[in-house]
Amino acid sequence: MDQAIRGLVRQRAGNRFEYCLHRQEHAETAHHVEHNVAKQQSGSDDPSNLALACTHFNAHKGPNVTGIDPSSGIFVPLFDSRQDRWADHFTLRGALIVGLTPSGRATVSVLAMNARHRVNVRAELVAQGVYP
Repeated sequence: MDQAIRGLVRQRAGNRFEYCLHRQEHAETAHHVEHNVAKQQSGSDDPSNLALACTHFNAHKGPNVTGIDPSSGIFVPLFDSRQDRWADHFTLRGALIVGLTPSGRATVSVLAMNARHRVNVRAELVAQGVYP
């Protein structure tokens, strides 16, 4: 994947991680471009399949495109930053990201979006008034 595509993805995302809205300038590690549909699942490098992600969430997501909604127990598609609006699927309650839909809840679970470290960092940023 070339630098121009990486730059487009960063610019389109406003230099924020597209799952939790964490800004690059407040991150411990560089965000990177990830595939919504993994290459091993025939995903492409087309910008319509790419999102800005952090290592933590991308490692948890892996090649998954579905997850189990903890409320219903059914398999549902994960949040797709190219197709879905963040506010339709998630909300913030303090430093916690809460899934509003089956896809939102499954995404929070699969990506471990409320892992202790992530919540602690988010809480500090909320207190400083720089999150989201």
